[in-house]
Amino acid sequence: MARRTPLRNMAEYLPARALASLIQCFPARRNLQTFGFLGRCYALSNRGRLRRAQASLEACFPDLEPAEVKRIAIASIEHLFQLAAADSILMGRCIKPSTWSRHLDVRPAEEAIPLLTSEQPLLLLTGHLGNWELLGYGLSVAGYPIHALARPLDNPHLNRWLLSIREAWGLKVLTKWGAAPQMQGILEQGGRLGFIADQNAGDHGVFVPFFGRLASAYKSIGLLALKYEIPIVVAMARRRRTDLDYEIVIGDIIHAEDWKDQEDPLYYVTARYTRGLETLVRTCPEQYLWIHRRWKSRPKHVRQGQPMPPRLRHRIESLPWLSEDEQLAVIDRSNEESSLARASL
Repeated sequence: MARRTPLRNMAEYLPARALASLIQCFPARRNLQTFGFLGRCYALSNRGRLRRAQASLEACFPDLEPAEVKRIAIASIEHLFQLAAADSILMGRCIKPSTWSRHLDVRPAEEAIPLLTSEQPLLLLTGHLGNWELLGYGLSVAGYPIHALARPLDNPHLNRWLLSIREAWGLKVLTKWGAAPQMQGILEQGGRLGFIADQNAGDHGVFVPFFGRLASAYKSIGLLALKYEIPIVVAMARRRRTDLDYEIVIGDIIHAEDWKDQEDPLYYVTARYTRGLETLVRTCPEQYLWIHRRWKSRPKHVRQGQPMPPRLRHRIESLPWLSEDEQLAVIDRSNEESSLARASL
C-alpha cells in the first residue's frame, strides 16, 4: 500500500470536494441516473467484481436464471455508485429537520417507533443494503438520535468532511478503535447504538446461517444485548425509486425475553439478527453489496477438512425458524465444503 502523505491526502480531498460541488448543481434524479450509468459501465468492464457478485447471487438464489442473476449483480453495483457518489453528498443538503419527510418514510417501521421513543437503550442493526449511511442519519434528523459505530477514513481531510455531513443533525459517529467504553456509557444512559452487522468477522467469529451457508458474525453485538438485556431492531433504509426517496423497513425486532430460555443465547441472538438481515436482502437483492466477501472466513472444521462438530450441529438444529430441511441443507453444505478442503490438503 502506498504511504499516506499530506500531498496524497490533499490530492484525494480536493477533487472529491470539487465533484461534490458539481453534483449539487444538478437535481437528485439526474445525479442518480448519471452515477447509475457509470456503475453499470464499471460492472461491465470489471469482470472480476461482476463475477464475484454473480457467484454470490447464484449461491444464494439457486433458482434464478443466469440472465436475472447478471441483471441483479449489475444493478447492485449501480446502486453502490449511486450511494457513494450521489446520496452521501445529497443527503446533507436535502434531508434536514424541515424536509426529511419528503425523502424518508418511517411509517413502515411503525412497530419500532415505541422502542425509538423509549428512554431504554436500543441496538439498531443494518447491513450493506439499501442506504446504510442514511438509516442512522435519517432517524437522527427525524428526532431519534443514534450513535453509530464506523471505521474512520484513512484520509483525515475526507474523514472530517464526511463526519460534518453525517453529524449535522443529531447522529454521533464513534470510531471503531477504542469505542468500547463509549458504547457501554451510551447504553447505560439509555442511548441507541447503530451497527453495520454483516461484516465478515474472521475465523474466530460466530458462524451462523446466512442464505443457507455459514457466515462469520461478530460476537460483540450479541454480548452487548445479553449484558444489558436490550432489544435489537434490524432495519434498512430501502430506496423506493430512482430518486432520493427511501423508506425505513424492519427485518426483525428481538427482545430480551426471546433469548432468555435459549440453551445458547449468544448463538441464538447472532443467528436471529443475521436472519433478519437476510429477510431484508430478499426484499430487494438489487440493493445489497454482493461484491462484499461475506463468506470469506470459514469455520475451523471446514478449514481442517473435518465434519461439522456435534455442538455446532446442535446449535443449528436449535434455531426455531429453520425447518428440518433447511437445517439439514446448512449442515450438508458445510460438510461438502469440508470434503473439498480435505481433498485439497
